[in-house]
Amino acid sequence: MSLETLTSLRDYLYGTLSTENMLWLAGELESYAKSAKKDVYTKEDIYNIIKEGERQISEGKCKTTEEVFSSYKELKL
Repeated sequence: MSLETLTSLRDYLYGTLSTENMLWLAGELESYAKSAKKDVYTKEDIYNIIKEGERQISEGKCKTTEEVFSSYKELKL
């Protein structure tokens, strides 16, 4: 999200929310930001993700490229 959009959202909330609600929202946003997990994968994680994908493919749980494109055409995307 651009800084301009964030500033606009902030200004809108300033004009809409009570002080109590702004403080609550600030606390919620801070808590969320502190708890947000960074996606850092080890080589072992990546290996396991690949193995899981290969397993699903071998079990026929994935769509082929043709099936995916056909679905798009049906949805007219």
